Amino acid sequence: MVGSRILIVGGGIAGLACAWELSHSLPDATITLVDAGDRPGGKLRREPVAGVALDVGAESMLARRPEALDLVTELGLDLDVVHPATTSAAIWSRGDLHPLPKGTLMGIPSPAASALGILTADEVSRAESETPWDAGDFEDVSVGDYVAARLGDAVVDRLVEPLLGGVYAGQARLLSLRACLPQVFAAARRGESLTDAAAAAAAAAASAAATSAGAAMGATAPAAGDASASATPPVFAGLDGGVGRLAEVLAESLRGRGVTVRSGTIARELHREPAGSGGGSGGGWSVVVGPQPRPERIHADAVVLATPAASTAKLLAPHVPDATRALREVDYASMAIITLAVGADGPTRAPLPGSGFLVPALEGRTIKASTFSSTKWGWTADAAQDLSFLRASVGRYGETSDLQRPDEELVAIAVAEVSEALGHQLPRIVDAHVQRWGGALPQYTVGHVDRIARIRAALATAPGLALAGAAYDGVGIPACVASGRSAARAVATHLRSRQGGEGD
Repeated sequence: MVGSRILIVGGGIAGLACAWELSHSLPDATITLVDAGDRPGGKLRREPVAGVALDVGAESMLARRPEALDLVTELGLDLDVVHPATTSAAIWSRGDLHPLPKGTLMGIPSPAASALGILTADEVSRAESETPWDAGDFEDVSVGDYVAARLGDAVVDRLVEPLLGGVYAGQARLLSLRACLPQVFAAARRGESLTDAAAAAAAAAASAAATSAGAAMGATAPAAGDASASATPPVFAGLDGGVGRLAEVLAESLRGRGVTVRSGTIARELHREPAGSGGGSGGGWSVVVGPQPRPERIHADAVVLATPAASTAKLLAPHVPDATRALREVDYASMAIITLAVGADGPTRAPLPGSGFLVPALEGRTIKASTFSSTKWGWTADAAQDLSFLRASVGRYGETSDLQRPDEELVAIAVAEVSEALGHQLPRIVDAHVQRWGGALPQYTVGHVDRIARIRAALATAPGLALAGAAYDGVGIPACVASGRSAARAVATHLRSRQGGEGD
């Protein structure tokens, strides 16, 4: 509303999307975004490797959720949308790379025989002999416990675990079935077969893809050499030049709309302001930011906290203790991404088959996955004709010792393990970059949905406050964009209702 002051704490994609939504819905408001990082964008970040700007955080967006691609279009980047040239991922299991079975639901194979190779014949037989599950109104269970009880431990350890590790850097036997696989949770409550649920989900995804194929193919040309691209649109999307460009362009566009974006600014305290104070005639909030020797207080009529759960809990503690207690139950996993620029293997690039591979934790390797960027993304292959780019990730929830290794050691481990998986030594490493993400991914452990419901119920006692980010309803870019925009709508509704009340 006219004269309203809004402060957003946190400059990841959720905070940026929140500011973007508010700059349109409340164009006369004064909007300030503060972020502790050295630049806005959070886990959307690009860094130069061998002179090429590459993603060193998130590198793709789920294309079957509209929120991220809608934002891309609003920013005028729709012509830069690209799709993977290949999605033929593998699992590094029992010493070999095996193709990831088609039609799996977060690693749950349908049929089980499609995973033969990753699973032994006996393990396939166990998965085919699905153990019944008592249907009923149970609250939640871990993904790993549920899948293991029905299909056997091997399906969890060699298929589900590496897939979940790629999304959450988490452990299958801790992560919530209800939060991470809601369609499977619903099927479990109905007493349906797990493999049937996986098959139904795969069929539904294929049907949705076929329905939207015409529109999708009209908007973006298929990737060269990808036969499947002419039939159905891909599941994932990126941007020419990297998805880090989304945050860069968004931050610059926000500045162009009059939003103040301040990096390197830590939010230390949140205060509730009484009516008639500097927070405005109807009260409001203030946030103390900056270094402790030189604190600065920013007054606002509404505040959005788009920060990790621990930071949010610290700010909320004096005001919403119930929300604080629930937020402190949300733990995080740390990780590192090692990006390699590999020289040519003789007259040609180093051979990198498919889009990359995942590594089950029980294999005992340090890396948990590797992405062959030059094979996966056409723009990356074109960026340096004599180089191949790939990346490897390290770090699972509860496993921190590997992340204490120096950069040079992590690079050497990534080179050695990727070479072993490929069955040949990688050519000369021209350049390397290590990006460490401390507290990168929230863990949706058992009870997560109820936990978030408690947070939201408690927050209702603090009008003018809203929360956004990956800690709540999804860790991917589309989910975070949706979270930020939802918080913006809540703030706009509050400010309109307050101004209306003041006018009575």
